[in-house]
Amino acid sequence: MPSTPTTKQSVINPVVISKGQHPITFSDISDNALSVLRRLNAKGYEAYLVGGCIRDKLMGKTPKDFDIATNATPEQIKDCFRNCRLIGRRFRLAHIVFGRDIIEVATFRGHHEDVNANEDDNKVQVKGRRGNQVDDVLAKQDQQGQLLRDNVFGSIEEDAERRDFTFNAMYFSAKDQSIIDFADGMTSIKEKKIELIGDPATRFREDPVRMIRAIRFSAKLGMSIPAEVGDQIKELAHLLANIPAARLFEEVLKLLVGGCGLRTFHLLHEYGLFAQLFPQLAPLLIDDTCREMKLVEKVLKNTDDRINNEQRVTPAFLYAAFLWYPVEERTQLIMNESGVAYHDAFNIAVGEVLHKQTQRIMIPKRFSMPVREIWQLQLRLPKRFGRRSYQTLSHPKFRAAYDFLLIRGEIEGGDLLELGEWWTEFQEVTPEQRKDMITNLRKESGAPKKRKFNKKRKAN
Repeated sequence: MPSTPTTKQSVINPVVISKGQHPITFSDISDNALSVLRRLNAKGYEAYLVGGCIRDKLMGKTPKDFDIATNATPEQIKDCFRNCRLIGRRFRLAHIVFGRDIIEVATFRGHHEDVNANEDDNKVQVKGRRGNQVDDVLAKQDQQGQLLRDNVFGSIEEDAERRDFTFNAMYFSAKDQSIIDFADGMTSIKEKKIELIGDPATRFREDPVRMIRAIRFSAKLGMSIPAEVGDQIKELAHLLANIPAARLFEEVLKLLVGGCGLRTFHLLHEYGLFAQLFPQLAPLLIDDTCREMKLVEKVLKNTDDRINNEQRVTPAFLYAAFLWYPVEERTQLIMNESGVAYHDAFNIAVGEVLHKQTQRIMIPKRFSMPVREIWQLQLRLPKRFGRRSYQTLSHPKFRAAYDFLLIRGEIEGGDLLELGEWWTEFQEVTPEQRKDMITNLRKESGAPKKRKFNKKRKAN
């Protein structure tokens, strides 16, 4: 992406774009989102569509989510909707639940200078999980400037100034179908530039995940990253270590399974963020020709193709690919240091690599268990004598492991490539031909024919 030295400062200058001067109409908005907007308006509150749904529509894309900002507090929002649940402590949010569709509603954020000065004045009573009243801190920052609590509420103008990128400070009103553009986001969209509201270093320190979001928007929307923004990302990349592993899991999902994972990876690598997310793999990516780089690129390209063809993908496959070579490297190191057998060293390495990765990005068990199975099957796929081929073929994760084997074979060639071709043929032929393939395999390997067990002879 070309760099352009342009960054918006914290100057909020609202411009109203009237109905008809922009392409968004009620037909572009989900019925549930409209229902929430109208209910809040009817109760006397301000309420606007905000952020990504407006940005995406203005850039010719179909919005996936519809977020709402309002001057109603979370408790007031809950009073308006029986199907509302309040979530979060760092950012208090309301989720209005319509079956599988969830409309997220946030209260306008306000400024909170000197939030750590008087902790007693910075508390509010909220209902705990058991219904009791508990004290909660409204706002808090750490020594690096990262926001640990952000529940100080304010006006729409303050909310706009608190947003990260200029194209996200655009608010759509259901009352007159106008858009209020607070930070010249329309120009950012037209020029396809990632522009922050305020000083980039300050905004990234407040929430380091904004660096990831800048990369995601650049890859997804084809927008350039200005030079001073890119420089700050490289300098402050280490702050991602302060982000909870559970939150990073959700953010990485958006990065890699959004249909432009390959472009996203290249940007993450360029700006030094990939090493913060996958610290065990990054040191192995020494150049564009190494097998580790080729594997990552191949897997991400395949994932992008599947997503763009509306085929199913699983994060487990990506994590299995990203961490495979770290597992191999760790296995060899354990064997050299302790002298244990390969199988034992491999199992130890699997546990260690996954544990270290989950300290950086939390991987739920519903994904970490398939990762283990895909890896274990890489050891079983070469073992094809007797019933083993049939047992491996019937494994629930065979297809994922087979696909991974094909990619490894394409990258490394040699025996792996031949093994992948054998399994491809084994799946396509008749049962009789499968028996012949196993028989021929034994002959080619020179392995002795398995002797039948004689029960009578054993009894004697």
